[in-house]
Amino acid sequence: MGHKTAHRCDSEMGLLFMTMTIKDIARMAGVSVSTVSKCINNYGDIGEDTRRKVLAIMEETGFKPNFSARTLISKRTHMIGVIFGHHVNYDFTHRYYTEVLNAFKQAIGVLGYDMLLFSNERFQPQGEDYLARCRHYKVDGCLIFAANDIAGAIKSLDRSEVPCVGIDLTLLGESSASVRQDNIAAGAAAADHLLGCGHRQIGYIGSRYAEPVYRYRESGMRQAMERRGVTANDAWIVYAEHQQEQDGYEAVRRLLEQGEPPTALFAGSDLLAFGAIRALKEAGIAVPQRVSVIGCDNIEACRFIDPPLTTLEPGKQYIGQQAAQLLHDLIERKGPAAKGSPAPVPELAASGTTGSGTGAASTQNRNVILVQSKVVVRASVAPPAAKL
Repeated sequence: MGHKTAHRCDSEMGLLFMTMTIKDIARMAGVSVSTVSKCINNYGDIGEDTRRKVLAIMEETGFKPNFSARTLISKRTHMIGVIFGHHVNYDFTHRYYTEVLNAFKQAIGVLGYDMLLFSNERFQPQGEDYLARCRHYKVDGCLIFAANDIAGAIKSLDRSEVPCVGIDLTLLGESSASVRQDNIAAGAAAADHLLGCGHRQIGYIGSRYAEPVYRYRESGMRQAMERRGVTANDAWIVYAEHQQEQDGYEAVRRLLEQGEPPTALFAGSDLLAFGAIRALKEAGIAVPQRVSVIGCDNIEACRFIDPPLTTLEPGKQYIGQQAAQLLHDLIERKGPAAKGSPAPVPELAASGTTGSGTGAASTQNRNVILVQSKVVVRASVAPPAAKL
C-alpha cells in the first residue's frame, strides 16, 4: 500500500512539474518573469548567483522552456543560418571548413542557438535568394563561408538588417563582421620558416579558385623573401585549377616538366601539398631530402601522410569560437566582440611550432578580426641538400 502511495505521489509531482510555467519558476526563485527569461536567453546583465539559482530550479523541476512562447516573447527564433556561398560546392569535403564549423557549432550552442544549413545546390539566381530565405525562416543571424568572389546574393544579405559573420571574407554591412586568417602573414610565416632552414629556391603552388586567399598567401611569401634579399622565381610559381589533392598533383607535374624544381615548395593549402608530395615521389624526388614541402591549414590528415606535413595552423578552433561570439554580440546589438585586444589563440596541440606567426588575433577595424597562423613543424621540411 505504501509503495502504491509513494508511486502515486511521484506521478503527481511529475505531472505538477510538467505543467509548470515560467511564472512558477520566477515565483520559486523569488525573481521576476523577465529575469527568468533573461537567464533562459543567456543575457549578460544577470548576476551569476541569480542565474545559478534560476537554472538550478529549472533543472530540479525539469522545466523546459516553451520555444514557441520563447520566440513570441523575445521575437527571436534562436536559429542561425549557415551559408556556403561558393560557386562550386566543396563545403563538407574540405576539412578546414568542417573544423571551423564544428567549433562554431559548439560555441553557438552554448549561447543558446541552433543552426539551419542553407543549401545552394538548387539556388535560384532570379527570385529567391539568401536574404529571402533568412526572412522566411526568421533566423537571428547568419554565418557565411565564402573564400572566392562574393555572389550578389551574399552582398544583398550583407547590406541587410540580418546580423552576419563571414569566415575568411570581408563583410562591410552595418550588421556584419568578419573573422579571417591573416593570409599575407601566413605566407610570410611559411617563407620565413623555409628561409630559416637555408632555402633560397622557393616555389609556390596556388589556386585559380578562391583566388584572394591564395593571392594573399603568395604575396606574403614574396614579401618575406624580398626582406631577406631573395627574389622569387616566377618559373617556380604554379597555379592549380582548384584546391583538391589532384589539383596539386597536376600543378607539380607541370612544374617538373619545365626542368629542375626548387629546393622547397610552399603549397597554399594542405590538400595541394598532399598532391605535390605524390607528384614528387612519382618522379623519384625524395621529400624532404631533395624538395621540402610546407602546407597551410593544418588539417587532421597532415599527421598521417608520408612524410608528415609541416604546415600552418590558423587557429581553427579559435576562429569558430570568435565567430560565434561576434554573431551573438551583433544579435544582442552590443557591437562586435573585439573591443580592444581579442583574447590570444589557445595553446596549439601540435608536435612543434616555430616561425613568425604569433598565434594571436589582431583587430584591423571595428568589424574584422584577423587571426595569425603558426608553423607546425613536422618531417616534410629539411635544410636543402648540398649540391655536388
